[in-house]
Amino acid sequence: MTDSKYFTTTKKGEIFELKAELNSDKKEKKKEAVKKVIASMTVGKDVSALFPDVVNCMQTDNLELKKLVYLYLMNYAKSQPDMAIMAVNTFVKDCEDLNPLIRALAVRTMGCIRVDKITEYLCEPLRKCLKDEDPYVRKTAAVCVAKLHDINAQLVEDQGFLDTLKDLISDSNPMVVANAVAALSEIAESHPNSNLLDLNPQTINKLLTALNECTEWGQIFILDCLASYLPRDDRESQSICERVTPRLSHANSAVVLSAVKVLMKFMEMLPKDLDYYGTLLKKLAPPLVTLLSAEPELQYVALRNINLIVQKRPEILKHEMKVFFVKYNDPIYVKLEKLDIMIRLASQANIAQVLAELKEYATEVDVDFVRKAVRAIGRCAIKVEQSAERCVSTLLDLIQTKVNYVVQEAIVVIKDIFRKYPNKYESVIATLCENLDSLDEPEARAAMIWIVGEYAERIDNADELLESFLEGFHDESTQVQLQLLTAIVKLFLKKPTETQELVQQVLSLATQDSDNPDLRDRGYIYWRLLSTDPVAAKEVVLAEKPLISEETDLIEPTLLEELICHIGTLASVYHKPPSAFVEGSRGVQHKRLPPRAGSGESTESPDVGQSGPSEAPPAVIPSQGDLLGDLLNLDLAPPTATVPSVQPSMQMGAMDLLGGGLDSLMGDESDTLGGDIGGSPSMGAGLGAAPAAMPASLGSAPAVGGGLGDLFDLGGGVGMPTGSYVAPKTVWLLAMKAKGLEISGTFARRGGIIQMDLSLTNKAMSVMTDFAIQFNRNSFGLAPAGPLQVLTPLSPNQTIDVSLPLSTSGPVMKMEPLNNLQVAVKNNIDVFYFSCQYPLSLLFVEDGKMDRQVFLATWKDIPNDNEAQFQIKDIHLNSDVASNKLQGSNIFTIAKRTVEGQDMLYQSVKLTNGIWVLAEMRIQTGNPNYTLSIKCRAPEVCPFVYQCYELVLKN
Repeated sequence: MTDSKYFTTTKKGEIFELKAELNSDKKEKKKEAVKKVIASMTVGKDVSALFPDVVNCMQTDNLELKKLVYLYLMNYAKSQPDMAIMAVNTFVKDCEDLNPLIRALAVRTMGCIRVDKITEYLCEPLRKCLKDEDPYVRKTAAVCVAKLHDINAQLVEDQGFLDTLKDLISDSNPMVVANAVAALSEIAESHPNSNLLDLNPQTINKLLTALNECTEWGQIFILDCLASYLPRDDRESQSICERVTPRLSHANSAVVLSAVKVLMKFMEMLPKDLDYYGTLLKKLAPPLVTLLSAEPELQYVALRNINLIVQKRPEILKHEMKVFFVKYNDPIYVKLEKLDIMIRLASQANIAQVLAELKEYATEVDVDFVRKAVRAIGRCAIKVEQSAERCVSTLLDLIQTKVNYVVQEAIVVIKDIFRKYPNKYESVIATLCENLDSLDEPEARAAMIWIVGEYAERIDNADELLESFLEGFHDESTQVQLQLLTAIVKLFLKKPTETQELVQQVLSLATQDSDNPDLRDRGYIYWRLLSTDPVAAKEVVLAEKPLISEETDLIEPTLLEELICHIGTLASVYHKPPSAFVEGSRGVQHKRLPPRAGSGESTESPDVGQSGPSEAPPAVIPSQGDLLGDLLNLDLAPPTATVPSVQPSMQMGAMDLLGGGLDSLMGDESDTLGGDIGGSPSMGAGLGAAPAAMPASLGSAPAVGGGLGDLFDLGGGVGMPTGSYVAPKTVWLLAMKAKGLEISGTFARRGGIIQMDLSLTNKAMSVMTDFAIQFNRNSFGLAPAGPLQVLTPLSPNQTIDVSLPLSTSGPVMKMEPLNNLQVAVKNNIDVFYFSCQYPLSLLFVEDGKMDRQVFLATWKDIPNDNEAQFQIKDIHLNSDVASNKLQGSNIFTIAKRTVEGQDMLYQSVKLTNGIWVLAEMRIQTGNPNYTLSIKCRAPEVCPFVYQCYELVLKN
């Protein structure tokens, strides 16, 4: 009889009986009793009362019984931590058992018992098992380290288990190597900056050797680890690719995708003219094609990954178009994905074949699929110019079928074709107008209205056609209403005498009878334009439109690079970076492809860890991710840096700009004019008291902004360096782009505090309140050190000057250019986005004067490749005046010497993130052009430092 009998019992009150059986002297009876306990536990009964009796059964030679007891222990140890300690001795004993299966079982169970009290007792047995003679025990112990690290990371580090794990990478058994890599990767994920997997050519060689012999899941762990390695040069990259290529023919699709990920990443470093590069491209196609013969679910995952691969390297699958043709029995999700890839692979060579297929799909019964097929024909026309005519005639054939949804999709698509190829296919407009009455979908109606408005001068009865839409104006969707308004205004500008009544009718409907703000705004703009300056109206409304791009749905390049690094994971199926859907405490690392071969970028990042005398290493600037996504998901953790405050008890908060919590942003500020700058106490974590070194005169300073004077403009209260240059304010956000709010500003560094000086002007007709500000992640972690202090409502035509203190403790991400800052400002009307650029001198700190000896040693230590030379022209200052002027902006002169009438100044600058910049400036008497040589371990900073020199010296 099978073990199912243990689950069929209906007895009640059996705990007492089980207790007696567990304490029986007969081994068989004991085993039966434990099986009954496990069965009860499995169906959800509480059998924790039997804990001591079950633990007593651990002392047995019977492997089956021991496994059952361990299973019980794992389940109930958390609820009975004090009792679980009783089992520790048995674990220790079992870890020294002669049978390797029992030793491995003991260490596996130890890792699964997540009880803090027990973990410290388990260190010694685990240490022995990590060095066990049997590989099965070692591989189990390796995984146990990762589990233990999850419970108590500090204990694992103190006990030196991480070093033992690293040693296991050199183990002779491939499965031990794979598990060690898996454990280290798991630990590294929760500590992104720990560099646990210190990969070097020797380690990589060991991993590649183990790759051929371990199980399929072991191979996946090793391949994923290889993908995070950055080869030194193209030769090493080629060598790794050659040894990974055999994995492409593996039966497990996960192994294949992991191998593809490694190859896609390392191909970046191979020169395209290399013979091996072409060979590799050919080798990548067959395994990807093979994945498409699996079951539909696997096909879908493969197709989502292929979609990314095709966007990055279309040449891999350019000859494999036929495998993406849709089969009649494919599920809809597979059909739609295949269709998308077909468009991406469409080219002049295969367009006839693709169009024939798409025309066939457009006669299918599945409505969603037909719609997508019709859209695909339009995308082909836009992508392959030579096929546009054939695509248009195919679409006309489909319109003749008179199938409603086909006709509507075709009209939407033809509108896009007109945008791509103006004045080329307008002969089809008559056919489109015949189908006007059958259009019932908003997108199709809007597309048709756009066509009529755009080509009104060629359509005799354009006014009648548009008037027919106007009859049910209020029943139309917003999309159609907006398009109709624009189309009738276009018609009026082209045929003013015939359509005056029509345009007045639509403007009246849009402005007086509509409650949609977008429609009203557009209506008023047109009304004012037409009534004040018809010529300007013509230039605005009938302006030449930019051609639409070939591929509007391509993934943004930096996001695509990151997704390529995540091939074979959920990120590649969602087409979103892991940070967009992974929650929890673990840091998500942004990955990127290595620099392309021959791009001039260094394959090894500059060694900024040793930069000068600073103890703290400079902050590493991560690469730029999906910027729009980042700006909309701004991470506003409270700043951690201490900022000077007006009163020691002052509280500042970081607000969530897009959340609902901003309604009360200015709620409690009416009482704070004389004292602290804080909002309500709920506005976030405090930033701590003012630093001890702050001048006493600041204590009584008035609040920032709102016309109350600048925090630091106190007539000598702050020791601000003389001559610190502040650029004049420039307009950052135009009123026409922000519903009447104009923002101009500049940046300044005063007394060691970074400030953003803003002027907010209300050019709208309504009062603006509830201001808040937020920054996107940026290269140096700039973030508001407190809320935006606009203490009074901003009335129409009023300007308010505000000074916002900034900290450098915000999230960091490399921007392009490096000093770019993306800002979001919210008020009671909307959220507005703009970007501005700050001078790098903002980040030059006051303790940036380097010791002479250290300067000399650092200059020699920085590679010559990192040196950049610049000319500063038309400067009529002697070296002393120039040196004093630069010192005002924290550019310090270390030494000066004169050689043959030429002054040479040696200078140092330190940035807020700890990066040191060294400079040599040569000034020849009588020559207005200075020569500036800059050296830095992060060379990308040099051009921006040069800009600061030029800015300071010329102003």
